[in-house]
Amino acid sequence: MREKKQSLDFTSKWCYEPAPENSDHIQLKKKYELFIDGKFVKPTKGKYFDTINPATEQKLAEIAEADESDVNKAVKAARNSYENVWSKMPAAERGKYIFRIARMIQERAREFAVIETLDGGKPIRESRDIDIPLAANYFFYYAGWADKLAYAFPNRNPKPLGVAGQIIPWNFPLLMAAWKIAPALATGNTVILKPAETTSLTALKLAEIIADSGLPPGVVNIITGGGKTGAAIVNHKDINKIAFTGSTDVGKLIQHSLANTNKKLTLELGGKAANIIFDDAPLDQAVEGIVNGIFFNQGHVCCAGSRLFIQENVANIVIQKLKDRMETLIVGDPMDKNTDIGAINSKQQLETIQKYISIGKKEGADFYQSSCALPKKGYFCKPTLFLNTSQSHRIVQEEIFGPVLTIQTFRTVEEVIEKANNIPYGLSAGVWTDKGSRIFNMTSKLRAGVVWANTYNKFDPTSPFGGYKESGFGREGGLHGLQPYLSL
Repeated sequence: MREKKQSLDFTSKWCYEPAPENSDHIQLKKKYELFIDGKFVKPTKGKYFDTINPATEQKLAEIAEADESDVNKAVKAARNSYENVWSKMPAAERGKYIFRIARMIQERAREFAVIETLDGGKPIRESRDIDIPLAANYFFYYAGWADKLAYAFPNRNPKPLGVAGQIIPWNFPLLMAAWKIAPALATGNTVILKPAETTSLTALKLAEIIADSGLPPGVVNIITGGGKTGAAIVNHKDINKIAFTGSTDVGKLIQHSLANTNKKLTLELGGKAANIIFDDAPLDQAVEGIVNGIFFNQGHVCCAGSRLFIQENVANIVIQKLKDRMETLIVGDPMDKNTDIGAINSKQQLETIQKYISIGKKEGADFYQSSCALPKKGYFCKPTLFLNTSQSHRIVQEEIFGPVLTIQTFRTVEEVIEKANNIPYGLSAGVWTDKGSRIFNMTSKLRAGVVWANTYNKFDPTSPFGGYKESGFGREGGLHGLQPYLSL
């Protein structure tokens, strides 16, 4: 008697047991002060604000709110340290301090990863495997450049600018701090850093490392607060350089504020990246790259591949593969090692994402979301597709900053280049094809600061990053990242 073959259901999801990362080993204070001149000091007006865990909506700590007088103290400390200590120190000695900070980040990597996830909502896998190791690597990389500036810029007599004011966003809190602080220190400048209001904790933990490293007081000052604090830094007359990563609207205001000054400025602003799949691409690899580029990070990177262009003759296949892959994604507790998509950083950002989803529906685009269940508490959003979109749709033209992907099709290379470039932004792009000649052709014609080929969202300290058009100007990372902090 022949046995009946049992059919297998390949569409069913695997059910994983919870695997939460332990947070017992971290140390969080109930209240955090400002880090000025090597010490933690109370804000002048005694004001504090709460920082919230977006996955649970529970308060993590109180953060000091700096006002203009606090900014003045930080700038005075940075100026004093620059003129009397840091600029006079041999470059090789400066490099040793930067290297020491990198090693200390590595030693406390697990603690930093957990705090980054608790405060920002991103999955622990991303914090643990990408953000924290990369932050350490940027300090390592620029430590090596500290005594080699004459080789980086031969016959140009590179000199530091003085005091740098740096403002960073909430999507990569520690990594953005490393991007900003490491090259500034390597080039002999001193720093005032302001982290985002909703994700200040890892920057303040970095301040603890800086204090423990023996870095001279005043070389790095970390002050917290909202928009008014940032404005006080931008408009301070004794700051020589402003580096800002954030929204295009705020970047325009900063550029306008500095128009009549001699301050150097770099801006890394919004993005609406095009991810382009040709019919000869490795489709499974491309689909995984799309998921990595928009869903794994909740779309919370300015370079997120939020516009997908698929060559017409493989569109149906790719879309089906993408939908199938979306059904396997786990949305939930960011501290769980099984989680693919964590929490949206804040209630305000979730409301913005939901607003754009409503706009996309009203504009007539075909709407698809994964069938996953969302936690009852916290700020979560299902991975979302909009199909049959056009260039005129707002969801195609405007930055959403969430796990929302728009899809268009194309027939020819010329058509997709025109569509990809027909947007105010120009930060990044991705190209998926088997032909090297096509990759080189696309990279020369796409108006984007970074173009990835057959991969996406890959970062390295040796590689510069920055945008065109309304995505800003200047470069961070690599040899190019030194130049904005030097007088050449």
